[in-house]
Amino acid sequence: MKSKRMLSRITGLIAMVLLTSCINGLKRKPKTEFIYPDLQIERHQKPKSKGVGHVRFIDLADTISNVLADKGKLIFEAQCAACHKLTDQRLVGPGWAGITNYRRPEWIMNMILNTDEMLEKDEAAIIQLKDCMTRMPNQYLTKTEARSVLEFMRRNDMQQVKSKDGAAAK
Repeated sequence: MKSKRMLSRITGLIAMVLLTSCINGLKRKPKTEFIYPDLQIERHQKPKSKGVGHVRFIDLADTISNVLADKGKLIFEAQCAACHKLTDQRLVGPGWAGITNYRRPEWIMNMILNTDEMLEKDEAAIIQLKDCMTRMPNQYLTKTEARSVLEFMRRNDMQQVKSKDGAAAK
């Protein structure tokens, strides 16, 4: 009698697990793909924000300047790699893969050059700060150095996600 009761309970448990797993398999995947699910930043979204700071327009060439990108790589290794990965994985700060496709170049430059004001006034930077819970320190880069880092990000995006400048105004 006890073995029949135990067998029916086990059978019921197995049926419930299978039913639950089937229901989860029927759920639809969202139509939009998010880079950071907590932040709901869509990959194909073209943000309009240029950020807060002096950088209002950047004219990007179609080709990547390897001279600038090489300088940017050195800066990344010395000042950025402790907090950022070149993939989409977060370390302390967000990963850089795809960044030029979902952040405007002006926003990136303003975040590098005007970090404190961006973290106080720019909506996207504030949301990112809430997600990362660590304030990006000002690196005190020059505009030329920041432009080199941006060019390195563009090259990294070509290597990581095979596209760049998706957020740039057309």
